[in-house]
Amino acid sequence: MSVRNLDALFRPASIALIAEGPVGAVLARNLFAGGFDGPVMPVIPGTRSVGSALAYPSIAALPMAPDLAVIAAPPDALPGLVAELGGRGTRAVAIVGTDRPAAAKGSEAARLRQAMLDAARPHLLRILGPDGFGLMAPHHGVNASLGHVAPQAGDLAFVSQSGAVAAAVLDRATRRGIGFSHVVSLGGMADVDFGDMLDWLAADARTRAVLLHVETIPHARKFLSAARIASRTKLAVVIRPGRGAPGAGDADGLIGPDAVYDAAFRRAGMLRVFDLAELFDAVETLASGLKVHGERLAILTNGSGLGLLAAEALAEAGGAVAAPAPATMARLRQVLPPGLERAGPPGPIDLGDAAPADRFARALEALLADPGRDAVLVINGPSAIADPVEAARAVTGAVAGATKRDGRRPPVLASWLGAAAEAGHLFAEAHIPAYDTPGQAARAFMHLARHRRNQVLLMQTPPALPEEFQPDTEAAQATIAAALAEGRAELTPAEARAVLDAYRIPLAPEGEAPPADAHPLVLGIDEDPLFGPVLLFGQGGAAAELLHDGVAALPPLNAVLARDLMMRARVWRLLQGYRGRPPADLDAVALTLVKLSQLAADLSEVAALRINPLLAGAGGVLATGAAIRVRPPLPAGTPRLAIRPYPQRLVQHLTLRDGREITLRPVRPEDEPAIRDMLQRSSPDDVRLRFFSAMRSFSHEFAARLTQLDYDREMALAAEAEEDGRRVILGAVRIIADPDGETAEYGIMVRSDLKGRGLGHRLMTEIIDYARSRGLKRIFGEVLRENTGMLRMAAELGFARADVPDEPGIIHVTISLDGLPALSQHSA
Repeated sequence: MSVRNLDALFRPASIALIAEGPVGAVLARNLFAGGFDGPVMPVIPGTRSVGSALAYPSIAALPMAPDLAVIAAPPDALPGLVAELGGRGTRAVAIVGTDRPAAAKGSEAARLRQAMLDAARPHLLRILGPDGFGLMAPHHGVNASLGHVAPQAGDLAFVSQSGAVAAAVLDRATRRGIGFSHVVSLGGMADVDFGDMLDWLAADARTRAVLLHVETIPHARKFLSAARIASRTKLAVVIRPGRGAPGAGDADGLIGPDAVYDAAFRRAGMLRVFDLAELFDAVETLASGLKVHGERLAILTNGSGLGLLAAEALAEAGGAVAAPAPATMARLRQVLPPGLERAGPPGPIDLGDAAPADRFARALEALLADPGRDAVLVINGPSAIADPVEAARAVTGAVAGATKRDGRRPPVLASWLGAAAEAGHLFAEAHIPAYDTPGQAARAFMHLARHRRNQVLLMQTPPALPEEFQPDTEAAQATIAAALAEGRAELTPAEARAVLDAYRIPLAPEGEAPPADAHPLVLGIDEDPLFGPVLLFGQGGAAAELLHDGVAALPPLNAVLARDLMMRARVWRLLQGYRGRPPADLDAVALTLVKLSQLAADLSEVAALRINPLLAGAGGVLATGAAIRVRPPLPAGTPRLAIRPYPQRLVQHLTLRDGREITLRPVRPEDEPAIRDMLQRSSPDDVRLRFFSAMRSFSHEFAARLTQLDYDREMALAAEAEEDGRRVILGAVRIIADPDGETAEYGIMVRSDLKGRGLGHRLMTEIIDYARSRGLKRIFGEVLRENTGMLRMAAELGFARADVPDEPGIIHVTISLDGLPALSQHSA
């Protein structure tokens, strides 16, 4: 049900408490002390009052239906309580639990869980828990939890499966003066899960950042859809234990047990951390507003040992010490004392332990002007000779000067081990993030770099695939079907080569020696029990399982995502050439991964696949063969992939009224240039009518949001045709469904010179039919009153119209899809 009725959890008008004993006492204390301004109604038979509040003998005796009920009761009583509360009109319950020996386990727990859901479903009642810590919404005065401290109101939301972790986070945040918009313990996730919370928090104006503690994810596709949307508008940081021993994650030891979760978080644009200290450090660093564009950090220090500590932490996190340009080095040599001139490979710049404040300032000014760094870390160790506070003041002055000169704040971080408190105040006033240790600061920089990289991947525009890549899916399926008909679960080498050939993966001639410059890689497909098909990549050859160089990604992949997968493996550095060996054809390797991704999406019959080795050289790639394990195909429409793949079945060829042939198909990320071209070839007035504002240019970020679709919740159909020997987009229509999957908002744009040819009407009928096929109940849109053409077409299609209160220039149009027949000749 996603966000439906979740407002009753966090913004209830009234609360009932159904709990006794020590747990009930803690819940009552927190509820009454939280500042909630609505009625709190304890339900405790045989008790007249709890504190100053009147108690009631039963749910039926309550004077009103509570929005939220907080329950701590034996497991076998829960279904009945949920049913009775739902009948009264309660919209949400939070089931708070402790580790009681009598708590239901195993099959009995599953039975009770289903009984609760069955009791809640007729009333659309939401269930948080069971066996959770509870919830807190400080801005609304709600503390329905077992928490030992009450959090300050703030703009961080923390969602955890573990009550113990939630309590630890609250304790640490209280000591650091950090406030929360929400704290939620999901417990057993009978109903409300991470996907629901991400959807709700993404739309919450009081929440700036979402912190997750994840142990398991019950619904992979739902989680990823919600996480990708939340990551576009909020800082999203996730902590999950699980960096186990390598080799436990797949059959041949290519990846560790946690690699698939890591791939999922990365694909969702989230930053992953591994302990609570790092969690808060990451949030504070990301909230600083610093912008970095790479992973090269210049390190400036008054002690070489401190600089080396930072450099080592940076390398462990995947970053690199920046190498200043020759001109920058010339400026630095004028600053550094004799004997400390920097030379050799990139490393920290040592100013000397007696470095005065002006030396810090002049060296920092030189580094801020250097094009070869993405940020600067300034480290100061205790010194009996130089004043650390004056050095901090010099650093803030240099940053202020660069900000005034360039019009933006430069990315500078600090770690002051001398006079830390006084220096910390100076850095806070200057909005310079400061850290207790050099290693902590280096890791903080990598938080910025990794978060930016993940966000870029969310909006990256890949190149178009070669037109000649047209896999012969039917041939591959026929090969597999023949093996299955013989009762075999593995393909023969010849059959495996036939499947690779059907997907245009180049094959090495049998019996021939490999090219001299070829590097062995391993590519594969595995089936994860939660996330479905997973792509693998790494160092190949006979020792692949011993080297543990495997990395994972979730399909579908495009060329950009494939290259990101490659860059995460250690073998990436070898593929770029070394010791006279030429670099491999990296584009060919990436294309092979994209083809394998398409195979994983098309063929549910493939349970596992290994190409080992794939020989990658300067002239391209060659597969020597593959090991493929197969199974009977899954029923059509089975949601196997955690990320819904490109819906190829919606592609169709149409003829417009004027006889023009067009292709109508779902939009792809590769369409960004064509979408921008369509907008630029439309009149300024038509653009204003579509986007409600005048727009003279269309940025990459703006266009990417129109083409980077989550096909599970969004759809955009583009009308494509050939003009002057190239494919162009003539118009596009899109819908974005709400998280509940019931309503969707539409938007449509047709190139200005193509109006009156029936294209807009056809696009609308197709998107309405698609929405109906997906089970949506309503489509709505907001139209400027002066957009008479759109209003006329909406009326012809059956949309009802209504004025928008306080917005006299806008008309709200809506159409109900219940019972609506197909409008187009082609129904999705």
